[in-house]
Amino acid sequence: MWLPIALPLAGALVLLLGGRRTDAWGHLLGCATVLGSFAAAVAGFVELLGRDAADRVLSGTLFSWVPVDELQLDFGLRLDALSVCFVLLITGVGSLIHIYSVGYMSHDPDRRRFFTYLNLFVAAMLLLVLADNYLGLYFGWEGVGLASYLLIGFWSHKPSAAAAAKKAFVVNRVGDMGLALALAWMFSATGTLSYAGVFAAAPELPGATLTGIGLLLLLAACGKSAQVPLQSWLGDAMEGPTPVSALIHAATMVTAGVYLIVRSGPVFNLSPTAQTAVAAVGAVTLLFGAIIGCAKDDIKKALAASTMSQIGYMVLAAGLGPAGYAVAIMHLLTHGFFKAGLFLGAGSVMHAMNDETDIRRFGGLRAVLPATFVTFGLGYLAIIGVPPFAGFFSKDAIIETAFGVGGVRGLLLGGATLVGAGITAFYMTRVMLLTFFGSPRWDRDAHPHESPPVMVWPMAALAVGSVGAGFALAGGRLTGWLEPVVGSHETHHVLPVWAMTTIILAVVAAGIWAGWRMYTGEVADTAPQDVSALTLAARRDLYGDAVNEAVLMRPGAKLTAGLVVVDDKVIDGASRGLASVVSAGSVLLRRMQTGYVRSYALSILGGSALVLAVIWWAAR
Repeated sequence: MWLPIALPLAGALVLLLGGRRTDAWGHLLGCATVLGSFAAAVAGFVELLGRDAADRVLSGTLFSWVPVDELQLDFGLRLDALSVCFVLLITGVGSLIHIYSVGYMSHDPDRRRFFTYLNLFVAAMLLLVLADNYLGLYFGWEGVGLASYLLIGFWSHKPSAAAAAKKAFVVNRVGDMGLALALAWMFSATGTLSYAGVFAAAPELPGATLTGIGLLLLLAACGKSAQVPLQSWLGDAMEGPTPVSALIHAATMVTAGVYLIVRSGPVFNLSPTAQTAVAAVGAVTLLFGAIIGCAKDDIKKALAASTMSQIGYMVLAAGLGPAGYAVAIMHLLTHGFFKAGLFLGAGSVMHAMNDETDIRRFGGLRAVLPATFVTFGLGYLAIIGVPPFAGFFSKDAIIETAFGVGGVRGLLLGGATLVGAGITAFYMTRVMLLTFFGSPRWDRDAHPHESPPVMVWPMAALAVGSVGAGFALAGGRLTGWLEPVVGSHETHHVLPVWAMTTIILAVVAAGIWAGWRMYTGEVADTAPQDVSALTLAARRDLYGDAVNEAVLMRPGAKLTAGLVVVDDKVIDGASRGLASVVSAGSVLLRRMQTGYVRSYALSILGGSALVLAVIWWAAR
């Protein structure tokens, strides 16, 4: 079980320590280590397949990690039905992205360093999902944050990339503090940080403690998974190379929050308040991201907004408890295929168009980029939920489960997922039409050409997953597989399945029709300025940055300035004042040291007289 982590970690160390001496073959080593991890993951999966459902766990201890008084933690790993899904996704999709990067980064002089960071990220992400305790998860969690900072700011010579990396790091630190506080509270309440120990003790904990821990875990998930209110970093993170967007912001890092919530299911199941908060955050975010996606002309930022929205679906499903855990993981897996494929397709378009990202300056590319058009098109059909593509099975399952909650809660959550499906169909149709259809709008110096095979084949493999992943996971197969970890629950259907499917497809069709009607024919190569207030807000990310500035940054800056004044005038002032008093006293005493014997004799005489006077007064 340690092999999937050790291989990419060793690759990162070799490439980092080897430096320029590994430039010629560093990219090959980076690909080989992740492919080796995938092979080890498949071996572990086959081992679990051969066991009974109740015995599908591989666990082991490598060494004693924290033997400190009451906190006794081993460095242990756990491969079970839940973690193996993530390990296969991380290493499988990660391998394809590594191979794609060989072609995409071929002209970059720092390609070896890029693969170093990719390997480091994969190792940290695998530790996060394979650890058998919260401290190990936290270690991987922080490693993922570090690697994402390095990858987003890879082209740090660009001020925008350096700023985006810093922003992602700072925003994620807010969520990371939530996880750190949750772990401290867990240990205080249960005396352990192992999954088994925390979950066994959870039923005996007070409701307020469970709710507090659950809300802190949700805060952590909001940071890593770009959920409201910690979503502002994701769009800026597109400054990194496109393979980074595919690996981190489609298939792996942004799913860490979903993993944390599902893995902590026994805690959330005992706290309806925390569970409702999770579902509410997911509902708000899926609509938030979808609205933003409608107004983005940068192809990567449109897909980033889509990622925010789709992760919102997963978080909402995870907030539905045992009824939603399996469908959340199902959508996570299908999303890993079609969104990674869409990002790689976007990279292929940029590769062909001199790194242009504005979809208004594309048009008609289906004729000159046939392979990219087909693979991107299959991902498009999957994400909007057209049958029989992958998204149809997973997103429909979330919508049905949300409505199945019943009551006002079910109506609100189900309505949000249904509206989100329609908006998703609209903005993805917009991206598809403006990129591949219509008349060419590109610059004269652009000479579009298909990407090399090393980039096309990974896109094709992900397109196959976009088509077939739904078939492989639906029909209760994934639900049954995950049951030993997340529990079982029968979904309540408020309408017959065929009726709900018909409604969902009608909403999707309406979104496609709206996009087709608005973006066929002549399209301006620059964004219009006379737009509605909603469009203007969406272009500015629904004022997420403005809110952060007004609520957090400016008050924080003023608070910091005030604390600086207090520190300088009060704390340091008191210290400087005391020093001045001592210094003045020293000057006075120094003046008494004249060096004349008669002065010292007079001092002795005066002192003696004073002592005698005190004795005489005391004797009375």
